[in-house]
Amino acid sequence: MEPEEQELLGDYRYRNYSSVIEKALRNFESSSEWADLISSLGKLSKALQSNLKYSLLPRRLIISKRLAQCLHPALPSGVHLKALETYEIIFKIVGTKCCRPAFCCGLFPLLAHAAMSVKPTLLGLYEKYFLPLHRSLLPSLQAFVTGLLPGLEEGSDIYDRCGRCRKL
Repeated sequence: MEPEEQELLGDYRYRNYSSVIEKALRNFESSSEWADLISSLGKLSKALQSNLKYSLLPRRLIISKRLAQCLHPALPSGVHLKALETYEIIFKIVGTKCCRPAFCCGLFPLLAHAAMSVKPTLLGLYEKYFLPLHRSLLPSLQAFVTGLLPGLEEGSDIYDRCGRCRKL
């Protein structure tokens, strides 16, 4: 646990925020089909948006695992888009800490199997939150570049955008 988080544990509002996040995460445990995942992601997004004043996420490892699970190739693009919306909220909260490997484990491999409707949103996240990191992205750079490779196929609809990301 980070020292900042230990300080926040004394704040009853942060503890309440943490319990709301835990409750939202429990919804994933009872999800049996993709529509349940969209609902669970919606509840998690709402819980995150209700407390944008905190720059730390409670239960961030479990959140990152759930989001990665929602980006599984077998799931429909609607689940992927909802997960990317949730990532956007998280990146607004955590700022430059978004390049932590925990947040990237599901995000970087997505381009290879994403539907055409998902790719622009994913590349938008890359451009907005990862490219500005420059040297801070180095620990995750190999995974980032590997994730971009499927978009660098000649004639691909997203070739130009992936090429811009590659110039990091």
